[in-house]
Amino acid sequence: MNYLLVDDDEVFSSVLAKVLVRRGNQAVTASNGEQALAQCSNTSIDRVVLDLKLERESGLSILQQLRELQPGLEVVILTGYSSISTAVEAIKMGATNYLCKPAGADEIIAAFEETGDKVEVQDSPPSVNRLEWEHIQRVLNENDGNISATARSLGMHRRTLQRKLQKRPVRS
Repeated sequence: MNYLLVDDDEVFSSVLAKVLVRRGNQAVTASNGEQALAQCSNTSIDRVVLDLKLERESGLSILQQLRELQPGLEVVILTGYSSISTAVEAIKMGATNYLCKPAGADEIIAAFEETGDKVEVQDSPPSVNRLEWEHIQRVLNENDGNISATARSLGMHRRTLQRKLQKRPVRS
């Protein structure tokens, strides 16, 4: 299988690419929509792992453009900001599946085997801890990764914020 990994987290993309190559696949990476479209038009791609929220663009707009270039693509959307509405929209636009981050290589590969009918999105609202983690991530992104500015925006001590960021994201 030929994979295209579209994520602005280049470390995640390169680690996932190495795992896929070790398993006998081919993998190329892109960190934005322009690179993804170039890869898709120059290379035969079977499967795409696409981050929903890239630095300056939405994965959903890229999804539509990728599907226009290669209509038979299988696409799994990854997101740290899951919601029922975006999951439904992604599936309607042709995504094969929708996964919440953090997701490992095994989960991602398995997601391609499942059909869009089996997409599992939480029916219950996210926990307070999950909402807090998502809010911190949004504010951190707005402050371009600056811990001190993020701590000031959130009204918390910088060390408290650093401890919260060291923890893995809460699933639900």
